[in-house]
Amino acid sequence: MKQFAYTDNGTTVRSMPPAEAAGVGECHLVWIHLDFNDPATKPFLLEKLGLQEVVASALTATETRPRCEPMDDGALINLRGLSVENDPDADPLVSLRIWIGRGRIISLSRYTLRAIPPMRTAMEGGHVKDPGDFVAMLSDHITQELDPHVADYGDQLDECELMLDASKAFALRRHVAQVRGKAIGYRRFVAPQRQALERLSNLDCRWLEDDDRLHLNEAADRFARMAEELESIRERAALMHEQITDLRAEQTEQRSLLVSVLALIFLPLTFLTGLFGMNVKLPYQEEPWAFDAIIGLSAAVVVGGIAYFLLRARWFR
Repeated sequence: MKQFAYTDNGTTVRSMPPAEAAGVGECHLVWIHLDFNDPATKPFLLEKLGLQEVVASALTATETRPRCEPMDDGALINLRGLSVENDPDADPLVSLRIWIGRGRIISLSRYTLRAIPPMRTAMEGGHVKDPGDFVAMLSDHITQELDPHVADYGDQLDECELMLDASKAFALRRHVAQVRGKAIGYRRFVAPQRQALERLSNLDCRWLEDDDRLHLNEAADRFARMAEELESIRERAALMHEQITDLRAEQTEQRSLLVSVLALIFLPLTFLTGLFGMNVKLPYQEEPWAFDAIIGLSAAVVVGGIAYFLLRARWFR
């Protein structure tokens, strides 16, 4: 089997393969972490670890969302966090499926969460005393990793609001759309994760102590705050998108107005040039000043048209 396992007999922590950990008898704490992508994972859960079919199926389900379901003296927990890998096909927050019972933790993941290496370090250092410590510490690591990203999206929108200008509308609109899409993707998992942690903190089980419940409630509160911040980012991004659209529409209207004014100014000139370009004998066409007079008349039409639209009609104000 892939991935890793740890056992703690109360004095020392040992690292071992999952298959070896599955055969360990009574132990203070066992943590077995498996690879979701390994086809041997589900048979291992059923045959070696003795999990119920419903638990093994839930741990190996293709699609999951954050939740907490009590089962006998244990609990099935799905959490979401940031991944070490940057896989474009993965969700913004990747899943960690956990079954926790008294003295035993079994977890599966398709991608490596950023919270897993710190948890391994904590386990090796003897800082995880029971399953309650594990899930409380894991929740804390997930929130610590995610919180700066949520705050950064808010800061990015602040910068976009300061740069709001018609000349930068195209680049801003694309950036705002990206921030809004990420906020929506995060909120999709952050909001139910709060509910899962709150339900976990209220479970009536022997492996959750009072200090664990306090840490879980604190993590749930931070997820609630992040959910509110993500909702605010989504609404602000939508409003900013509308403002950018209005700026682009106003810019297009101004350009269309300029084209219309130029067309109105040059329409009389087109008439004059067409009139004096006729192949018939015209008055004064033999006079030496005739050409200069036509040029002067054309210039007067242009100046008069511009003056009218700027001063009297006030189209550009």
